[in-house]
Amino acid sequence: MISDDRDLFRRTGNQMILIVIKTALLCVAVLAVLYMLAIMPRIFHRPDTTLFKKVYFAHRGLHDNEGDAPENSMAAFKKAAEAGLGIELDVQVTRDGVPVIFHDFTLNRVCGVERKLADCTYEELQAYTLCKSQERIPKFADLLAMVDGRVPLIVEIKAETADVSCCAVIDRMLRVYRGAYCIESFNPLVLWWFRINHGEVVRGQLSSNFRREGVYWNVLYFAMTHLLFNFLTKPDFIAYNHKFSEEPGRRICRRLYKHPAAAWTVHSQKDLEALKGKYDVFIFDGFLPVRTGQL
Repeated sequence: MISDDRDLFRRTGNQMILIVIKTALLCVAVLAVLYMLAIMPRIFHRPDTTLFKKVYFAHRGLHDNEGDAPENSMAAFKKAAEAGLGIELDVQVTRDGVPVIFHDFTLNRVCGVERKLADCTYEELQAYTLCKSQERIPKFADLLAMVDGRVPLIVEIKAETADVSCCAVIDRMLRVYRGAYCIESFNPLVLWWFRINHGEVVRGQLSSNFRREGVYWNVLYFAMTHLLFNFLTKPDFIAYNHKFSEEPGRRICRRLYKHPAAAWTVHSQKDLEALKGKYDVFIFDGFLPVRTGQL
């Protein structure tokens, strides 16, 4: 009798273990499917991105912060356009609603002023010069007029919060621009805005491994690192910090979904050559790339 009870107990235990294993495997399978759906970029009706793969993109223009053509200045943009290089630039909106080209949300690093750009009017910004030059913060409209379609543009839209009302005014300007451009942003809500309001625009999700970069880490940055907002934004390309090329989400988008990939920011010819095959678009800074065969 005792032996029968032990056998029953053993069989029941084995069945329970089997149920637990099957349940765990099912949960893993479900999570894997949800993950693949979450990071899936735009698959159908993709716009043509061929043009962006034919040139290198000068990060914030062909600039030198020690000289007379600092980052995101008209002088740096003119040098890039004259060299036939694509231009990557940063756009945000002033307090009085003027789209201007500037990277940081504060003026401290580039202008030496303890103010936030969004708190200033365009006229107030003209009192400040960029780095060691006499260049001033340019209007986005002036950059578009100067380039006039000569080279493709990567327009990074800077939005510090969930307020992405800047997209509407920037989009109005881009709709009448005659040249090739795409938009990108770290803020997924920017891409979501364009998906809803101007879906034909080529849009890219900017990302990095924020924890390894030393950025303040929370659930939002975890989701951004692993591209978990792609289900919402449906980007046309992923622009990733090339130092973290092996991040699984980036690799899946590139290899499985055959998705265009942009590398930022490349600082040497050696790195540029090493990254070919992993990326399609290259944003460079601090050197002048030498074209060697196909990009």
